[in-house]
Amino acid sequence: MLSKTIPGTNIEYRNNKEASQIIEEMIEITGGLSLSQICKITNLQTSTIQNWVKRKYVPRPDHKKYYERHISRILLISALRECMNIEDIGELMSMINGDTDDETDDIISETRLYDYFCKAISKLDLMSLNDEQISKTIIDLLKDETVYKERLVCGLKVMVYAYISGRCLNEINNNLNKLKIYQEVR
Repeated sequence: MLSKTIPGTNIEYRNNKEASQIIEEMIEITGGLSLSQICKITNLQTSTIQNWVKRKYVPRPDHKKYYERHISRILLISALRECMNIEDIGELMSMINGDTDDETDDIISETRLYDYFCKAISKLDLMSLNDEQISKTIIDLLKDETVYKERLVCGLKVMVYAYISGRCLNEINNNLNKLKIYQEVR
């Protein structure tokens, strides 16, 4: 498993539940998440999410509440932003699902896309990672998808590679910071 936390959040996986189940339970309990609740589970600033909404990377909330579609998009962006800039993430998302505000041009729901992404991340092992393993994992996950399958495979591969790269960049930065401490000690 590449992550002990649900991608894009600080929430640990628990009770063998899938990411979508955990998110659905939170929405069910709260009747939709508020901006401050999303900030708590993502460690994002309110201004960051508001900017994403303003720039149409995330659909506008419904009466100040965020539901599956909104949250899935926010969590995907949050998970990918360590390695990709927001413009590239927005372009990637529009290549998969078109206009943020128009669900009729979506080839897959944001929630299912996020769910596939989380499942791919949870099935992959960083120590034995290769393109064949990533492709096979994603194709297996998408076995029931009948339309735009190749586009979904390509989009999910970009997401998985970006997420892995972001994790690697974090480790690079952590070790660089440790090296700086050693350099100061000399």
